[in-house]
Amino acid sequence: MKDYLKLMRVKHYIKNFLIFSVIIFSGNLFNKDLVLINFFNFISFSLISSVVYIINDIADIEKDRLHPIKKNRPLASGVISKKNAYIFAVALFIIGSLFNVIPSFLYLDYSILHTFICIYSYLIINIFYSKKLKKIPIVDVLILTFGFIIRVVYGSVSTGVCISNWLYLTILSASLYFSLGKRRNEFKKNNSKSRDVLSRYNKEFLDKFMNSFMTCTIVFYSLWANANNSVFYLLSIVILIYILMRYSLIIEGNSFGDPVDVVL
Repeated sequence: MKDYLKLMRVKHYIKNFLIFSVIIFSGNLFNKDLVLINFFNFISFSLISSVVYIINDIADIEKDRLHPIKKNRPLASGVISKKNAYIFAVALFIIGSLFNVIPSFLYLDYSILHTFICIYSYLIINIFYSKKLKKIPIVDVLILTFGFIIRVVYGSVSTGVCISNWLYLTILSASLYFSLGKRRNEFKKNNSKSRDVLSRYNKEFLDKFMNSFMTCTIVFYSLWANANNSVFYLLSIVILIYILMRYSLIIEGNSFGDPVDVVL
């Protein structure tokens, strides 16, 4: 069971808390109905994202065996076979889809069609990513960023709470910053041995755009915080700056730049 939990990459579920970001920043965190909807959304998206991770691991199995860390993954190490991984992925897909349906039985205005569009769009695009798109520079980073954005959109359409333009731009910029940081340190640590697309990047390009999107993140968030006319929102800008600076400091060390590993 431990190996299957590892295959699911449960620790990466921390990214799925972005689903709650819309109700948090709109002041609806204590609305129990919206929290319950997002709770089921969280489980649904987490299981569907595990399907994506399994498909990606199957596609990358040979490359992962050359990576100093990824070689220990269940598929790359041979602990779990490809056949069992496919069966497990199908089971997770069915269960994840069912969890997305549950809120529709509790709330009549739950937009089941739009929520299914979100989770299945994420799944389909990442399947294309695993098969082909991950080999195209810049496109690979944009798809990683799309994964963060779709989580926020999913949380929004499921609850009917709109996300503000400035906050959307903040999350977009921050996602690009973290995605580029991941590619930067993969390039720095392993060059193109574990990922073909890395041979088409260079450190100067990645550093330049990381700095650009870090600046955009701070500016967009500051504009959002200022629009709320509260000293507490303005003070939160300092926290954001600290998080971005701390991430930059960590990836200058021995980290591979994965945002989840850095956060944990």
